[in-house]
Amino acid sequence: MNFLTAINTRLSRWAMYIACTGLACLVCVVDYSVVMRYVFNDAPAFAEQAALLLVITVAMFGASAGVRDAGHIGMDTLVALLPKKAHRYIDLIVSAINFTFGGVLLIGCLLMAESTYSATIPTIGISEAFRYLPPIAAGVLIILFSVEHLIAILTHKKVIKSWH
Repeated sequence: MNFLTAINTRLSRWAMYIACTGLACLVCVVDYSVVMRYVFNDAPAFAEQAALLLVITVAMFGASAGVRDAGHIGMDTLVALLPKKAHRYIDLIVSAINFTFGGVLLIGCLLMAESTYSATIPTIGISEAFRYLPPIAAGVLIILFSVEHLIAILTHKKVIKSWH
């Protein structure tokens, strides 16, 4: 567990660094696009597709970091009304659902990347499969983070957040 925690803590931080960097790049691309369009009347063709790739990157890496730190949307009020013994079972169910979601995300995006590999994003000139790289990475991260949570719950330990 200590080895997995050490790895997951670093991976979670890197996921958040990538999400933050992607967000900063997204702001720059959108600002550049707006200035070029409205000031110089010359909209860059690549901006929309680049912004879309950056949004996917920010969302996927941010979501995976949120799974690690249990920052995902929950129904805390409803769970708080349940007896303390039920909390552990709810946590197990949530972690199992997260694990399943990560697996479905990984497999689905691998299949989509494979099927779109030969297509090209015209304004950027890269393969359509690049759209699926952030969700593939997020699927792997979500699986790893969910396994850590499942082990922690079963061994009556707590996962220490990456940003404590």
